[in-house]
Amino acid sequence: MFASRRVTRPRVLIVEQLNRLDAFSTAQTVYTSLCARGKKVGIATIYRNLQAMAGRQELDTLHMDGETFYRLCKDRHHHHHLVCRKCGRTVEFEIPGFEEWTREGARSLGFSEVSHSLELFGVCKRCRLGATSNDSDASD
Repeated sequence: MFASRRVTRPRVLIVEQLNRLDAFSTAQTVYTSLCARGKKVGIATIYRNLQAMAGRQELDTLHMDGETFYRLCKDRHHHHHLVCRKCGRTVEFEIPGFEEWTREGARSLGFSEVSHSLELFGVCKRCRLGATSNDSDASD
């Protein structure tokens, strides 16, 4: 997980906090959550660690409304995300055949070394129903 980086207390706390969340989170959200748990980590340290971890692809990032959101993904291979616009809950998913289709399409147009990012946004079942439970039903 830490890819030959020195394991520091702030990094461990950040990873623990991200593991607690089911959504993409900003550095400010991570900072606020850690403070609420009585953990002292400076906001600059959080930003620096999140950016470094994202640079090493230890985290997925999502850029929205001028902010960067970070998430530890359960699945280390390429995948996509379905993100709730209200609560930020995120579900990882794959589209069978999509990766091959994009490679072939790019190749037929003379492109190589193509990469992509696909995020879908909607409203999850909990938010749609106004539920407060921690139901993780992925069939929303």
